[in-house]
Amino acid sequence: MSKLEEIVKIFPLGLRQVLQALPLDFEGLQEIRLRAERPLLLQYQGREIFGGREGELTDKAGRAYKVSLRDIRETLEMVGRHSLYAFEEELRQGFLTIQGGHRIGLAGRTVLEGNKVRSVKYISFLNVRLSHEVRGCGDGVLPFLYGKGGQVCHTLIISPPRCGKTTLLRDLIRQISDGGQKGEGQPLRPGHTVGVVDERSEIGGCYLGVPTNDLGIRTDVLDCCPKTEGMMMLIRSMSPEVVAVDEIGSYEEIHAIEAVLHCGCRLLATVHGSSMEDMLGKPLLKKLVQEQVFERYVILQRPGSEGWVRQILDGQGQILAGGNLC
Repeated sequence: MSKLEEIVKIFPLGLRQVLQALPLDFEGLQEIRLRAERPLLLQYQGREIFGGREGELTDKAGRAYKVSLRDIRETLEMVGRHSLYAFEEELRQGFLTIQGGHRIGLAGRTVLEGNKVRSVKYISFLNVRLSHEVRGCGDGVLPFLYGKGGQVCHTLIISPPRCGKTTLLRDLIRQISDGGQKGEGQPLRPGHTVGVVDERSEIGGCYLGVPTNDLGIRTDVLDCCPKTEGMMMLIRSMSPEVVAVDEIGSYEEIHAIEAVLHCGCRLLATVHGSSMEDMLGKPLLKKLVQEQVFERYVILQRPGSEGWVRQILDGQGQILAGGNLC
C-alpha cells in the first residue's frame, strides 16, 4: 500500500473516490482540509488548491467537491474504528494521530470542565496534516551543530509555519542518534542517546506508542506528553545526552529548559519566528538569547531560490553559514 493510499483509506467512500481520482503526488501533499458544507481544500506543492468533483485539481471553489457533515462524521468513525472514546485524551488536545504519524486536527464545540477543555463534540472541521520523512534533509546543517570535542551544541531552530522545522528536527535527531561518517576523510561522529518529548506526536509520529518515523537507534520518545513534565521525566528515567522538543515558548517550558541545561544535557529545540529580532521581541526567549544559552541558531525561510535554511548563527549572533543547506 502506498503512502497516499494509506491516507485515503481513512475517508468514507464518496470522498475517497474523489481523492483517489485526483492527480496527486504524496510528497507534494501537505494538508487535506474538510469543513462542513464547504469545498474540499488541499495544501499541495506549496499552494492552496481545491479538489474537483470530477477528479481534477482546480482553483475554482464552485467546481470543488462539497464536503458534507456526514463525510466528517464518517471520517472520524473510520479513524476511531467506531470507538472515539479510545482517543479521549487526544481529542482534548484538539487532534488525533493515526498510523503513519499523520495528524488530524479538529474543531467544533468544546466541552468544558471548569475553565479547561474536557473534549470536543459536534466536530465540523478537520485538517489532515500529512507526515513526511525527508531523510538526509539535515545533511548540510548537521556539521555546524558540533562544537569542541564533538559535543552537540545547544541548538534552536527558528522557523515560520510550514517551513519544515519539524521535518528538519526529525532528521537531525535521527542522525545525532545514529552517529556515523558523512563522507570519506570526515571524522566519525559518535551516536548519542536522545530523549524526545513529542507533545503533539508530530516528531516521531507514534502510533500506539511506537514511532512510525525513524528517529535513530539511540532515541527514546515520550509521546503525547507535555514538554514541561516530559523533559524532566526523560532525564530521571532514560539518561539522555540530548533532549529534543518542538515549539517552545511558555514560561513553564523555558523553566524546564533551564533545568535540562543544569543537568548537563544538550538541547535541540524549535520555535516559531523568522529572525533573531523575533526572538528578542519575546521576553522569555530574549533572556535565553542574551545569556547565550543556545550555541547555534538555525533560521529557516519559505522554500525558494535561496534555499531552505536562511542562516546558521553561533551563540553570539555571528553568521556561520547561509542558504542552500537543505
